[in-house]
Amino acid sequence: MKFTVGVAMAPLDQLTGIAQAAEQAGFSSIALPDSLFFQETQSADYPYTPDGSRMWNEDTPWVDPLIAAAAMGAATSTIEFYTQVLKLGSRNPVLLARQVGSVANLTNNRFGFGVGIGWSPEEFEWCGAPYRNRGARVDEMIDIIKLILGGGMVEYHGKHFDFDRLQMSPSPSSPVPFYVGGHTDVALRRAARVGDGWTSAMIKYDDLVSVIGRLRELRSEYGRADEPFEIQTVCIDKFGKDGYAELEQAGVTDTIVVPWVFDGLGFDSPLADKQESIARFADKYLGARS
Repeated sequence: MKFTVGVAMAPLDQLTGIAQAAEQAGFSSIALPDSLFFQETQSADYPYTPDGSRMWNEDTPWVDPLIAAAAMGAATSTIEFYTQVLKLGSRNPVLLARQVGSVANLTNNRFGFGVGIGWSPEEFEWCGAPYRNRGARVDEMIDIIKLILGGGMVEYHGKHFDFDRLQMSPSPSSPVPFYVGGHTDVALRRAARVGDGWTSAMIKYDDLVSVIGRLRELRSEYGRADEPFEIQTVCIDKFGKDGYAELEQAGVTDTIVVPWVFDGLGFDSPLADKQESIARFADKYLGARS
């Protein structure tokens, strides 16, 4: 099982230093969150907290995850990056194809594209995208981005998006993996049908086991049971050697952790302290550091 460092809500000037420390310690990846803005009043509940409130405020630092991946990639050589997850619904798929392809090329294929729909009506509407029919639109967006990234002259004529022949060069020299987020059955079906993996928000172990079982059923239904498939998770009630062993046994391939939180440090703690936490976690759970 791989281990990934999550960098949500970390100060932006710490990101490259965190990536360098994680690479040296032997972590597999950096998970990059996505948030466009903080609306003063939310019209929909945030789906991953019991009361629907957000876990951040208007002053919490965020960065565009694609730009962050490019910057962190330039400061490292082996560690990988993936969005966890980028909200597709409020964006334009043709523009995103250019951005994703650029990051994949600049990082020498060290980038995975974790995608979700997005939960906030404001993010859609204030960015000029309709909130209605968002699931069907995102399905087309995934098809479009994959099509363009595949290289060559392509065209697309769908219900929600339409364009004539175009080509973006250079295309990535290796396919960009797509990891699909979401806990609903519709999201799990999307992951099983078109994803190279599924990525979770915060989830309890029992619920995670149920989701993994459902994904296996769906992948078999879509004739994809024998294909490689990542299970990336933020499990909130399994920790330590025994806990991580249980996750791996359940089918998890990648556990996302925030090492400094385990040491009682806040998101705004000094970079040096976080780097020490990364090294300490690696020594304990990843074996000898490189």
